[in-house]
Amino acid sequence: MDSTLRRVGGIGITALLTLGLVACGDTAGEETPAAGGPADGTFPVSVESALGTAEIPERPERIVTLGQGSAETAIALGTVPVGVENYEWGSDDTGYLPWVHEAVTEAGAELPVRFAGAEDIDFEAIIELEPDVILAPWSGVTQEQYDVLSDIAPTVAYPDLPWSTDWDQQIEIIGQALGQPEEAQGLIDEIEGRFEEAAAEHPEFADLTFSYIYNTGPGTLGVFMPDEQRVAMVRALGLQVDPVVETFPETEGTDSAVIGLENADELADSDLIFTFYSSPENRDEIEAQDLYQAIPAIERGSVVAPEDQPFVTGSSIINPLTVPWALERYVPLIEEAAAKLDD
Repeated sequence: MDSTLRRVGGIGITALLTLGLVACGDTAGEETPAAGGPADGTFPVSVESALGTAEIPERPERIVTLGQGSAETAIALGTVPVGVENYEWGSDDTGYLPWVHEAVTEAGAELPVRFAGAEDIDFEAIIELEPDVILAPWSGVTQEQYDVLSDIAPTVAYPDLPWSTDWDQQIEIIGQALGQPEEAQGLIDEIEGRFEEAAAEHPEFADLTFSYIYNTGPGTLGVFMPDEQRVAMVRALGLQVDPVVETFPETEGTDSAVIGLENADELADSDLIFTFYSSPENRDEIEAQDLYQAIPAIERGSVVAPEDQPFVTGSSIINPLTVPWALERYVPLIEEAAAKLDD
């Protein structure tokens, strides 16, 4: 699965404004803690990962983030990162992920510097930002990249495999690194509460099964596993993963199973299909395939396939900023797809 697929894992904006967010920007050492502060955390802190251990001597004030979701959690905990990995595919015309831009600008803070990441991390840009810590618990950072990053600042990577950290685990890891474990748990509780509220408002969702699929071109078909973040968001709304998904062998390091288009009939019992396409052209060529069209949910139009790239990204990662932003857009799409079952 390519890097776009791997990258595409709350409190509302009003609540964020009460956290006393400030920008770090070029004002090193001038950052003010969030309301309530990180009094529950003590330093030094050691955070272990699959790539090494980050030894953080004191509370970080200048944060750099790689991968997805870490910037949002840092913001929710009261510190705007000085730098974030650029993510053009999910950004809007501001150049930033819209929920990040909205939260930071409404708080009157300075937007983070954006730099190249993924396979071509701009190490020089990160050095210039003089970070106290680099957060990458949900990323694809390699061992070689990690070793370089660790020479710049303590670097927190993923606990097991790249792009496979559970959303609540990611928040816990960041809370540990920033000395705010209790505040981090509060964010997790808030997110779970939002999901529970949305599920309670739509009890009919509990009767629906779904599969979340993807493609990497004609003839291909993959299915995301139940704990993958975009699937977890749908499950949290009360829908049930089609039991057949659990029978597919997971492709290591992807949180998905590559089953091939020839096995599309395995998804015959899924009430709804969730998916996304890399472009309008990609959608046209995939939907033109007979085996794809023969999937019952596809044939009757019981499909949730947003075309807005920021929404595809926002509904693919669970964190304190994406959840409230994504849910208000997600629920109507699910209702529309479910209505096709009665047609």
